[in-house]
Amino acid sequence: MKALVGERRAIAAAVLSFYGFVYLLLGWSAPAEWSVLLSAIAGLYGVAFVGVVAGWFWGRWFAQGLGYWGLVSGVLGMWQMGPEPILVVLTASHALVSAFLAGEAMAAGFDGRADWRARYHLDDTGVQRLGKSVVRAAMSLPILIMWALAPTQPGSLMASASVVALLPALLGVAGLVAVIQLRTWGLFALAAAGVAMIAVAGVSLVALAAAALLAAAVAPFARPIATKLATGV
Repeated sequence: MKALVGERRAIAAAVLSFYGFVYLLLGWSAPAEWSVLLSAIAGLYGVAFVGVVAGWFWGRWFAQGLGYWGLVSGVLGMWQMGPEPILVVLTASHALVSAFLAGEAMAAGFDGRADWRARYHLDDTGVQRLGKSVVRAAMSLPILIMWALAPTQPGSLMASASVVALLPALLGVAGLVAVIQLRTWGLFALAAAGVAMIAVAGVSLVALAAAALLAAAVAPFARPIATKLATGV
């Protein structure tokens, strides 16, 4: 899809803004115990929208990560409840975001820009590693936030009033921000978020899914870090 780059970008941004607006409205109108969660999810879509519109070098990756998360959530929902119209729309629209932001022609306005590659001294291999890490970490953030803030989750902040429930989400957010800034400690924060999720939430499907995504986010840099530690270079 080398053609219609601007149109694809605009449609992806429109979908992201739609979900951000919907979650924000739900957060304002929902009971207090749900308001924080819905507002936080709205914030994720808001960041993705601004990143795509502003052309931040990581904006495409972050939005694709949210798109993949929505796609997987929709598919799982349809598997459990059948092809309900709202689930079909959710699945298709998030798939649209990830698909429309894919490709080298689209990347030229984001991670393909020579200015930021030169600024961070990244070659094509480094860009690919960073992109995979950001996409996978972005996929994990809604899971971490929902577990931490959902009132129906027994160990969440809203249900237990324990700030420990926020630890995986805080580590995940901090780690992603640091990785975007090419800080090595961000990878360790992402790994710690996965461990914290298992420790706090137990061995559940949700915890394992989040931990797997966070491990996958660290994986692209595992070999370079191991080599650097082994050689001391």
